[in-house]
Amino acid sequence: MLYLVIGLYLNYVNYSAPLLEIKVEKENGKWGVTQPYYKDWTGWRNISSDDVILRVDDVPMDHLNQLKYKSKIMAANKITIMKPNGDIQDIHIKHLDIPHQFYYIFLIPACYYVLTLFITVYLHLNQKNTKLTNLLILFMLTVALAYVSSGVSSRVNGIGIIVNRSSMVLCLVLLLHFLRDYHLFIKINWLFTNNIKLFYIFPVIAFLLASISVFYPASYYFFNDVVLTLFFILLLIILSILLLSYFKYKSPKLKILLSSILIPFLPFLFLYSLPEIFFDTYILSGETSSLFLLLIPFSFIFTQLAERLFDIEYHITRLRYYVIFSLIFTIWFTVGLYWIAGEFLSMAVVSGVSFFTFISLVVLFHIKERVDYRKRKILFSTKGDYIHQLYTAVDRIGKTIKINELLEKFAREVSLHLELEHVFVLTYDYDTNQFTSTIEGKLSINPALIEDIKLGEIRRIDNIYLAFLHQDAHFKRALVLEHNNSIHIKDEELLWLELLLLYVNNFIENTKMVEELLEELKHMRQADDSQLPWLNKLLWLRFEEEKYQLAQELHDTNLQEQLHIAREVDVLVNAKDPADVQQKLVKIHKQMVASLHELRAYCENLKPPLLDTLGLNAALEKLIRKVIERASFELFYTIDRLYLEDERMNLMIYRLFQELLNNAMKHSYATTVAIHLQEMGDGFKIIYKDDGVGCNVDDIIMAESMGIRGMQERVKAFNGHFYIDSQVNEGMSIRITVKEGSDTLDYDAYSG
Repeated sequence: MLYLVIGLYLNYVNYSAPLLEIKVEKENGKWGVTQPYYKDWTGWRNISSDDVILRVDDVPMDHLNQLKYKSKIMAANKITIMKPNGDIQDIHIKHLDIPHQFYYIFLIPACYYVLTLFITVYLHLNQKNTKLTNLLILFMLTVALAYVSSGVSSRVNGIGIIVNRSSMVLCLVLLLHFLRDYHLFIKINWLFTNNIKLFYIFPVIAFLLASISVFYPASYYFFNDVVLTLFFILLLIILSILLLSYFKYKSPKLKILLSSILIPFLPFLFLYSLPEIFFDTYILSGETSSLFLLLIPFSFIFTQLAERLFDIEYHITRLRYYVIFSLIFTIWFTVGLYWIAGEFLSMAVVSGVSFFTFISLVVLFHIKERVDYRKRKILFSTKGDYIHQLYTAVDRIGKTIKINELLEKFAREVSLHLELEHVFVLTYDYDTNQFTSTIEGKLSINPALIEDIKLGEIRRIDNIYLAFLHQDAHFKRALVLEHNNSIHIKDEELLWLELLLLYVNNFIENTKMVEELLEELKHMRQADDSQLPWLNKLLWLRFEEEKYQLAQELHDTNLQEQLHIAREVDVLVNAKDPADVQQKLVKIHKQMVASLHELRAYCENLKPPLLDTLGLNAALEKLIRKVIERASFELFYTIDRLYLEDERMNLMIYRLFQELLNNAMKHSYATTVAIHLQEMGDGFKIIYKDDGVGCNVDDIIMAESMGIRGMQERVKAFNGHFYIDSQVNEGMSIRITVKEGSDTLDYDAYSG
């Protein structure tokens, strides 16, 4: 209630009289005007340097409270002047006589104050993290109060001065408090004192100094500079903490926080605060430079409430895409409108129509993209919508549990989509050194060609297309498309085929596991004559879940990039100005190469290429080299050569290394990490240790975060033990031991 009362009072004072800031000087007992603040004010034309100002709002000049602080008439509704001939005139001033001050001093701050109230109420009713959200709400309310009170303070109103000086400092202390708790929330070390409560003495000091300056106007300028210095010190502390934290931890969340604070503060700092402190003047007035600060609280809403920062960056990218196209059309429309009807329209009307057109187009683009996505199945034909085709193809191919059936369906799907008669899978058997095909009698190519193609490659050779499909320890498979030079596969179709190959590659791996499990179940059934339909159903459901997750992950990453490239190519195809086509083609080529590298890395992540060919040690060495290139910490490692009878353990060890090192890069913020694979007489052990931020073990186990639960399950599946020890800000250590030949599952593999 007190906040509302203060806010209403400040807005009332802002509206009570127009802000003028007319400089005056007393000479021979008379007050004359030396310089108007608003040179465009029409009333200035009625005042000359020979005129004497008698009264302001019927208050004699010698009794005017405003002059005690500054030699200026700060605000007035009426000015009474005396002409050299003795005539006395009253100059009445309205808000719209000086539109600049009306918009910047009253209208925008009032709207911002009301908007902030609505948003903070919404945050309060929908808050997720009570403490962080409360600090965010207080910060936003204080910024709104500081902004509204800046105009009142300029009028040397006592309450406005006290509220403005106090809230200016208080908002930064609240921001500092919020940043401390936010660092803890995202598990990042706080690089400053944890005793933030001590800093709340700063706004108390600002309150006392402002109060003294109200009662002793002679101290106004000195105490104003002291408060600005406190403000500057707090700002430097906040920016230094954010800069050091970002450069140390490279967190995208800190990057957004730093940008959202630094960019808006720079104009206020260099155009108002520093010039006011050191030169007793300013480049931009406080009320104008304060406009930039409005961006800060609202940017904090995104960083605090968004569930994934990736979504923020995605929406910012989409917004930039909409704005560029909308701006181009708006400029074109405005030029045409002015050319056709410029003599009948004022510049204000043209500007208003242009602004409305621009905003409408941005909204229209956003709505169109949403509608296109939701109605894509009826807006696009199945032949033209390659993403929809990919989903339907994956859905049909994925409903198999045998590799031969999977390959046959895959070849049939490609043949149907590309309208080719002869499509088949060529398989090389390493055990028999022979080639087989899914279609008998169709081996019309040299089988040696299959040995040269690489993962993800589609090669055109004479009258065939040859595409790498899958490779393991026993087989290498390639897709063969015979076209006899009667058809040229389009780029969109090649992209569709490349992505479908990726899906099928992983389907084959999962199908192999399903076949092995079903074979084991058959033996179990024959041994004890028991039926296990529930287990078959469980395996099938798990298989479908893996396929769905794979499809979703590819859709959210590589497919989005490919769609963006396709749109850029479409824009380039329809471009009428060929001047910069070459430059744009180079840019698109770089994007495509980067996308293919990401796709290849994704494939290698799903199926380590060296694991089956060169063994576990070579695969781990390659993984560690990649981590060293990307990581900000120093990595120490040793890898013993293991001789394991169960080859599946090699993949399990690789996945454990992968998960541990990924966690170290994403979550630990460590400076040193050590990981060791050591041989034991009857198995192996993995020892991991870092000096990072650590965590509460019970919290991550309950939340199933950082892949801990997944690693535990992997270790349990091989009857191993998983030990983890960690404390907040004290790093993390993990020890995994697995023995070969154990016959019983150990459900107590975790201990703190």
